[in-house]
Amino acid sequence: MLRHLRVTNFAILSDVTLELSEGFNALTGETGAGKSLIVEAVNLLRGGRASSNIPRTGADQAVVEAIFAVPDDVAPMVAGMLDAFGLPGADDHGEVVVRRVISRGGRSRTYVNGALTTAGNLAELGAVLVDLSGQHQHQGLVDPRRHRQILDTFADNDERVARMAEAYQAYARAQAELDALATDERAAVERADFLHFQLEELERARLEPGEDVALERERERLGSIDQLATAAARAEALAYGNDASAVDLLGQAVAELDRVLAIDAALAEPRGQLEEARILAEEAGNALQHYADSLEGDPDRLGVVEDRLALLRRLIRKHGGDLAQTLARFEALRAELTGIDNRDEQIAALERSRDSALELARQSGAELTERRRQVAEQLEAEAEAALAELGMGGARLSITVESAPLAAHGADRVEFLLSANPGEAAKPLAKVASGGELSRIMLALKLVLRRADAVATYVFDEVDTGIGGATAEVVGRQIRAIADMRQVLCVTHLAQIAAFADNHVHVAKSVVNGRTETTLKRLDGKQQRNEIARMLGGVRITERTRAHADEMLAAARRRRRRA
Repeated sequence: MLRHLRVTNFAILSDVTLELSEGFNALTGETGAGKSLIVEAVNLLRGGRASSNIPRTGADQAVVEAIFAVPDDVAPMVAGMLDAFGLPGADDHGEVVVRRVISRGGRSRTYVNGALTTAGNLAELGAVLVDLSGQHQHQGLVDPRRHRQILDTFADNDERVARMAEAYQAYARAQAELDALATDERAAVERADFLHFQLEELERARLEPGEDVALERERERLGSIDQLATAAARAEALAYGNDASAVDLLGQAVAELDRVLAIDAALAEPRGQLEEARILAEEAGNALQHYADSLEGDPDRLGVVEDRLALLRRLIRKHGGDLAQTLARFEALRAELTGIDNRDEQIAALERSRDSALELARQSGAELTERRRQVAEQLEAEAEAALAELGMGGARLSITVESAPLAAHGADRVEFLLSANPGEAAKPLAKVASGGELSRIMLALKLVLRRADAVATYVFDEVDTGIGGATAEVVGRQIRAIADMRQVLCVTHLAQIAAFADNHVHVAKSVVNGRTETTLKRLDGKQQRNEIARMLGGVRITERTRAHADEMLAAARRRRRRA
């Protein structure tokens, strides 16, 4: 609910603060005092458009800021929006702070919980926080695009609509894939030709994992035959072939130890190690000789290796960063070609999926249609009963549920039609209802929808225009009933309505130092009585009007207790 509102340098609102409570909050005061400016300020907090003449004369900018306490049933939706918009969440008390700064010329900045955001984001969030209705604020009610949503809200159709949307989306995805396959048939043929060419080149290459590394090693070896042969021959000579080679020297060392081994057996271990080293040196010499004998230059093989490496490098540049990626690309191309070659099977599978999803979507749509038609009758009856109480006993609300092309929301076109007087044909609301009638129709719908409508605060701006007497009291009772479920802020000129308020705020205008100023005052019991008396009797308040005010307030309290 709207807990706190502050408006600064907004037309004649220099700096006003409004503290609101749960239930029914009434704003009263003389015409021109600034009540509608308060409503306009609230509309800005819903993302409404800012006009260029909002800032007070002499001020560069106007500021509107508010604290909203989010009800539990609205909190998940608000939290989801804040997260989606990348905005900070509600604080530990479940409160959201909204601020609009409007510069002269109409430019504005929008903040939610201290973070800068767009007016579009605020409009989505504000639609959940505040519902504003008045003589010129009925766009949602007269717009047929909203009627299906209103009916679904009343019917508690959330789960049905979600199932319908899921089934339709599955159908739409399968159909889109089929359309893409049909549209891209020529492209697919061209792609298949291209894939065949690419794969033929790769298949001819007969690539092997890691062969580029092995070939690089072989190329280096083939190019270093002379260096390898020289090194092997020299090492063989030092180890075995020369006089005084390692083998000869180690043999001499063994012989020296053999002469004294009988004197001290402790020399047996080093003697064995030297013998082992001699044998290893001899074996290494033989191996080196064999290696050197086997080395032969092979220019033809070197050419083959270099040609193969050149081919690998070209394919790697063309298809991937290294040989492994090129091989992966080969497999991907082959899989893609298989998919194209299996096009008929793919189309058949998609057609089966599409037909299954379409059947489920049609079933879900038929279930929704049946539910909407059933509940439409109930909503018509409840709305007409509420309209009758509002002095429109001859009015008939007709809700049409007509067939429409299947979509994510079902297969229905829903529209609210009204016959304002007996004998008149039902017509769209925008064509048959006056501003006052629309106000009462809106009020009737809000009354019957108050338990299901996910909005934290309702704002009613002079919805009492054109009514009076007993009808005004009924309007007061109906707003009171709505306020039992949702916070209400109501701007009214009628005492019969204001008498039902839990929190009564008086709006007054005066001239201070040559400037017009608006002030807001929260009324206590006695002050509310005097304001009700003023609304009943005009400028001169008499004991009779005060008594009438007492009677009206007492009656409102009794009705509240009975409710």
